[in-house]
Amino acid sequence: MILTAVKIAIFCMAISILVLIYRVIKGPSVPDRVVALDAIGVNLIAIIGLVSIFLNTSAFLEVILLLGILSFIGTASFSKYLEKGVVFDRDRDL
Repeated sequence: MILTAVKIAIFCMAISILVLIYRVIKGPSVPDRVVALDAIGVNLIAIIGLVSIFLNTSAFLEVILLLGILSFIGTASFSKYLEKGVVFDRDRDL
């Protein structure tokens, strides 16, 4: 029973990623595209977790952590770039 629920959840997450890819391509503005990319990262983490449950293994937990860190760094970088126009502030006064 639980495996059927996991399969349905994986299918729903895959459909969600397809809709988010459409939002990344046709997004009305750049912030909408950034939010869609972040949501794709979250859904990817969820799919990997569900596959880990389906296969009854904990081998993918490191991948989940790595994707979480990369997704956070990417979202923070995009947000800073949209706000200031640069990712790294270089002060030459020092």
